[in-house]
Amino acid sequence: MAKRWLSFSLLFLGVFYLYSALADNGAPGKKLKMQFSTGPRLKFQICSSRTSRYKRVFEEYMRVLNQRYPDIRIEGENYLPLPIYRHIASFLSVFKLALIGLIILGKDPFAFFGMQAPGVWRWGQENKIYACMMVFFISNMIENQCMSTGAFEITLNDVPVWSKLESGHIPSMQQLVQILENEMKLNVHMDSLPRHPS
Repeated sequence: MAKRWLSFSLLFLGVFYLYSALADNGAPGKKLKMQFSTGPRLKFQICSSRTSRYKRVFEEYMRVLNQRYPDIRIEGENYLPLPIYRHIASFLSVFKLALIGLIILGKDPFAFFGMQAPGVWRWGQENKIYACMMVFFISNMIENQCMSTGAFEITLNDVPVWSKLESGHIPSMQQLVQILENEMKLNVHMDSLPRHPS
């Protein structure tokens, strides 16, 4: 009995350690791509899920905008979901591996608690390949849902100029250029106004 608890404790500590390591890797600040310049700062915050097409859109916009506005500094970073969703996704990615390992090794985790294994676990032991594939794909699907925000947020000098979360769509290149032209004209106009000492 003591050996069982020791094995279970070591397995639990290993899963917890992997979960903590993965949660730290998802910390904010990971840049997609960054270019330095001396002009205004245009910042894109986009959805970072694995199935996101927004990275390609960002790279295309950055290429065109760099040609049109060479003095603008363009930055891109991941728009992270709420911390609870990030932790759920990290936990699932570790739990998935532990569960697949138990299925392959033929270990019964329910025996540690003196419980009878449910029918789905017995089916998984009889059909290990299918069970591992189901665990892998279902877990990946839930992880992607947790990490997907659908965000494509744009700020110019930390002032929001576009939000896909509010508008429901990504701006076209023509819309983005028009927004930038208007914002830059407004900034030039504001800079030219005389300043009165207070």
